[in-house]
Amino acid sequence: MSHDGVGPRAVMRSVAFLTAGALAVPLLSGCGSADEAGKPLARQDIAPAGRAQVAEGGTLRWAVDAVPETFNTFQSDADATTTRVAQAVLPSMYRLDATGRPQRDSDYLESAKVVDTEPRQVVLYKLNQQAVWSDGREIGAADFAAQWRALAGKDSAYWTARNAGYERIEKIERGANDLEVRVTFKRTYADWRSLFSPLYPKDVMGTPDAFNDAARRKLKVTAGPFVVKKVDRKKDQVRLTRNTRWWGRPAKLSEIVLTAVPRNERASALAEGKIDLAEIDPATVQRIDGAANGTAGPLAGPGSGRTAAKALRSWALAHGSDEDTAEDEVEARTELSKAIAKWEQQQKALRDFEVRRSLEPAYTQLALNGADGLLADERVRRAVARALDRRELAKVVLKPLGLPAEPVGSHLALAGQDAYADNSGALGGQDTTEAQALLADAGWVPGGPVKKQEKGDKAAGSEGKKAGGKEEESDSDDDSADGDGTYIVGADDKARTGTDHEEKRHVTEGESAGRNDDGPRQLAQDGKQFKQVHQGGAPGAYAPKGTAAPAGAPAKALAKDGKALSLRFVLPSGPGSEPLAAVAARITRMLAKVGIGTDITKVSDESYFKDHIASGQYDLALYSWPATAFPATDARPIYAKPVPAADGSLSVEQNYTRIGTDQVDQLFERAVSTLDDGEKRSLIRKADSRIWAAAGSIPLYQRPQLTAVRKNVVNAGAFGFQTPVYEDMGFLKKGAKRGAKASASPSEK
Repeated sequence: MSHDGVGPRAVMRSVAFLTAGALAVPLLSGCGSADEAGKPLARQDIAPAGRAQVAEGGTLRWAVDAVPETFNTFQSDADATTTRVAQAVLPSMYRLDATGRPQRDSDYLESAKVVDTEPRQVVLYKLNQQAVWSDGREIGAADFAAQWRALAGKDSAYWTARNAGYERIEKIERGANDLEVRVTFKRTYADWRSLFSPLYPKDVMGTPDAFNDAARRKLKVTAGPFVVKKVDRKKDQVRLTRNTRWWGRPAKLSEIVLTAVPRNERASALAEGKIDLAEIDPATVQRIDGAANGTAGPLAGPGSGRTAAKALRSWALAHGSDEDTAEDEVEARTELSKAIAKWEQQQKALRDFEVRRSLEPAYTQLALNGADGLLADERVRRAVARALDRRELAKVVLKPLGLPAEPVGSHLALAGQDAYADNSGALGGQDTTEAQALLADAGWVPGGPVKKQEKGDKAAGSEGKKAGGKEEESDSDDDSADGDGTYIVGADDKARTGTDHEEKRHVTEGESAGRNDDGPRQLAQDGKQFKQVHQGGAPGAYAPKGTAAPAGAPAKALAKDGKALSLRFVLPSGPGSEPLAAVAARITRMLAKVGIGTDITKVSDESYFKDHIASGQYDLALYSWPATAFPATDARPIYAKPVPAADGSLSVEQNYTRIGTDQVDQLFERAVSTLDDGEKRSLIRKADSRIWAAAGSIPLYQRPQLTAVRKNVVNAGAFGFQTPVYEDMGFLKKGAKRGAKASASPSEK
């Protein structure tokens, strides 16, 4: 499980200990109109083109993170590539449109509707009469029934990761003919549209052995515009080719090759012509944008336009070489000049690409572990939340990329989705005075005495146990900039000592002011330079008594019962984690302003979730949740109140903050049990308001979606909410202009 976009429908069944009790909530609205959903903050960016403008044939080479361990999306080790393949080769009764709403896919489904509600809810599916599996067999009730039995949760021989919704089905029957499927529910289920997407053939779902093994390494029988032609694990490739039995609009591409390419190698792979499309990080965005502007050479500053050779020649002349010697030095091609030449060659090749950018249907949150320790106190959690300027945190990540820097206002939906409404008012916005008042009410005293920690004493925050695997403990500010050009305390400390794995740092009043045990530091804070001075310095170095502190100065560190208020902030350390580190640095400073200290601990990506988040070994953490069109079903395990397990521990499902309430559970159950869309929307919004008030997790910003795409590739890129339309992807015809018509949504096919 990755910290980048954890799938709520791929449930990790984890066990943890004590949770916080139910929360008394003030009056909450959460009952606004559907208009509150608004529009998506950013449109999808896929270079839309009508099918007439797309050339026939061609191979699209698409970078992915890994060749999947399984092609069964219902297994626990399914990943993003598993989903990508399933979207291209398997039926889905419903797919998402550009606003994140489910739409019937007419290639598979002529209609689906609730035909009875008493005594039981019955949904009648009428299938497209042309819909067949790749072996020629019609898609029908037998496939629906096999998938239900596999996912109903009654037979433990099926190694399923999720069964949400399927456990509410009572029976599945053939309708009036082979094209009709009647699904009867034993309990009313509002999110019935979430089921059978994707749909696997009965060959895969029919027996536990087939479910557990048949679709792990290959998919023999499929029913989409593409089929899985070959899985080459030596070359780390999955080859998809046109399905000759496909009855819908034929795929424009002859094949799609999904190739595993590490994120930090994608710029080179693009430049070397190995791939045509890849999700990329902000550093690669800068390279591609710079290539287009001619400003990305390593020795050529912005706007200079100098080549590497000219730069080296100028350097040689400036350092005493004559013209001939300078030319010789350039021609000698030192290792540095070779690297620069290769870089420039790549930059030229990158001019054939562009960055398509949108917002991913996922948001990053600050999680507060309320199981025990300091954050078990609701007042401390609320103080942390009120100390944060969420708009500023969104700007750190999104503004440099030219994307809307709006904070997310809901745990359960994103702007544009039906259930979205900004319910953050249930907790309140940034307010330093209110945060300090909450801490004072909880008994935390500014500048209070702190007893020296004896061996064996517990820390004031979480116990900080190393939960398996080697940890890297490091300064959250080890990069020179925090994401928007502001330098962080300690970033330029040249005298700093210690090894890379000994970089744990406690942020307190003194350090926030630019001082720690390593000696004087210089800090650039909010664009202003402040010089560190000490006792015995120049006259006038200290402000006269009574002089007001500079704006934004940190508060005195807080203490209670002889212990300092310090929270363990755990972060991943792998490639691509730089934006999280930048956000964590800002959060650290914001908390310091109200007297809350933090201990930053960086750990490997492999152990981040398993050994820290899922096991509860953290106080604060940053990770992401994807949005879903079915929050009553998919978000419930994320916010459900932990319950006692058979062994006496608490089962937390996916509620890694360990904070839940009976009220939230009841609202989810009511929302999933009503067929009135307006009532369901209102209940979801009420649940979100109560989740905000509990202050267990604080949504910060919608994640950027950055995709490098060859310029002549159309109907592909940053898809936003929408399920990709694979049959419309392709290469623009010579002389054709893109943008004539966007790819149709599934319901328009």
